Amino acid sequence: MIEMRHLGKVWDDGAEVLRDINLTIGEGEMYALVGRSGAGKSTLLRCINGLTSYESGSMVVDGHEIKDLSHQEIRELRRQIGMVFQQFSLLERENVYNNVALPMSCWGYAKEDIDRKVRSLLALVGLKERMDARPRNLSGGQKQRVAIARALTMDPKILLCDEATSALDPKTTSSILDLLMRINEETGITIVVVTHQMEVVRKACQKACILEHGVIADMGDVLDIFYRRPASLLRLVGDERSRLPETGANLRVAFDAEGAGTGFLGALSHETGLVPAIVEGGIEPFRGRGVGLFTLNVAEGDVARIAPFLDAHALKWDRTDDSWLAASVDADETEE
Repeated sequence: MIEMRHLGKVWDDGAEVLRDINLTIGEGEMYALVGRSGAGKSTLLRCINGLTSYESGSMVVDGHEIKDLSHQEIRELRRQIGMVFQQFSLLERENVYNNVALPMSCWGYAKEDIDRKVRSLLALVGLKERMDARPRNLSGGQKQRVAIARALTMDPKILLCDEATSALDPKTTSSILDLLMRINEETGITIVVVTHQMEVVRKACQKACILEHGVIADMGDVLDIFYRRPASLLRLVGDERSRLPETGANLRVAFDAEGAGTGFLGALSHETGLVPAIVEGGIEPFRGRGVGLFTLNVAEGDVARIAPFLDAHALKWDRTDDSWLAASVDADETEE
């Protein structure tokens, strides 16, 4: 478990990069730290393994308060924390096998143990046949797979990924996320992901927090954040929605699309005799399952007729209006 309480970080020039961070990341979770460039997310990530110090508050990792650890204790803790970077950080003169073997070699493991672990990890990431290749002969996605394998050599309890897919194309990003999700599910390792890519958050992570100017603006289950659409999320992704209709009732609805698909809306019409207007929405992937997120508009008097169906079949639903959009616009104007 990773637990932060009132964490604060100030640079040498007095600039405050993190302020009053309170966050708990549970064992085995895949958690996203999300925000624009300069929000403080990478700094917060590096506080977890002691690469960056903090001036106030508490950071407890696996029962250890990071700022109280000696140099040797920090070194031992880092054995349990793997890290993957955006730029791969591979040794160009070494082949794939030696790049993955590097951490174990540095720690003095026996050659037979290194060989067994490296071959196992290269099979896990799908590069068993490329162990003799040099990094320059690999694609970006293959290089990142090597980096992931290297980060796992010491059997860490935690894997930190700092913009690990930002330099990759969408198809390769998807394959890397599939790999990280499989590793998370099969090993139970805790994975903390720093990203500004919403597809990474939706596709792979169970929970997330949104950072703005060094503070947590929102946090919670990923599906709940996208369902609620807090102003911080709208500022991050850009608000491209039309204003909601001023007449009738606007209903936000989330439903499991795996079985029903768009048939959910057909069933709603069949059972209630109503044909709601679709204001906005679509099917989005959330951690391996499709979820429909829609805003529907119905006549005010029809809410009572549609409510029992939504109670029985929707994952969640509620009434909404333009107030959330107004809050977002006001916040943007304040920032500017």
